[in-house]
Amino acid sequence: MTGKERREQLLDIGRSLFAERGLDGTSVEEIASAAGVSKPVVYEHFGGKEGLYAVVVDREFERLLKLVTDALNSAIHYRGKLEKAALALLEYIEGHPDGFRILVRDSHGGTGTGSYASLLSEIAGEVEYVLAQEFDRHDYDDKFAPMYAQMLVGMVAMTGQWWLDVRRPRREEVAAHVVNLAWNGLAALEPKPSLDPRRRRKEQERRDRAAEKAAAKAEKAGEKAAAKAERERRRARRDLDGVVDPST
Repeated sequence: MTGKERREQLLDIGRSLFAERGLDGTSVEEIASAAGVSKPVVYEHFGGKEGLYAVVVDREFERLLKLVTDALNSAIHYRGKLEKAALALLEYIEGHPDGFRILVRDSHGGTGTGSYASLLSEIAGEVEYVLAQEFDRHDYDDKFAPMYAQMLVGMVAMTGQWWLDVRRPRREEVAAHVVNLAWNGLAALEPKPSLDPRRRRKEQERRDRAAEKAAAKAEKAGEKAAAKAERERRRARRDLDGVVDPST
């Protein structure tokens, strides 16, 4: 095994152990034993478990940041940007659960990059730039863009942490529901959210037809009620006209 291959092997093993036990719960002996090497080999490549942990965190940090940033830049429409970013995070969690578990833990002081909070701050900065453009386009006050960016990123990130363990429903459905709340708000939630714009359009058309049908039914019912009331009014008038005054 070449030096580069050995380094990658130690990174893979370290990632798995750190995800399961954390930095403090993992020893150099365990890492070396799992790799089938002696402790000096670990020290040679990383200077110790802290150095190995720092490289693992930095790699996962950069991997996730790149995925989300690329997603934000890959769509033109703002809803599409949000959809792709949410889906990118969920895809990362599904494909790299050990890396995500490490990121969401408090990172050790010796890791150059920092913590999950700093990662979310980086992502929020990208989202803030997107939101500022959208706010300006709609004549909103863009000074609130940083706050809204934190809201959006926090909502997606917390959902990702929850989904890491439950894994239901599937990632596309989770992303669709996240975007449903973020894009439409509680007052205008789509009953059947989807990442597919064609499905959303068909569902909207179905809802429009149902609303038109309900409105027509309500109008017809109102007309029937009005006609019935008119008949009752005429009947009451005839009955009144037919009463003979006893004094005459």
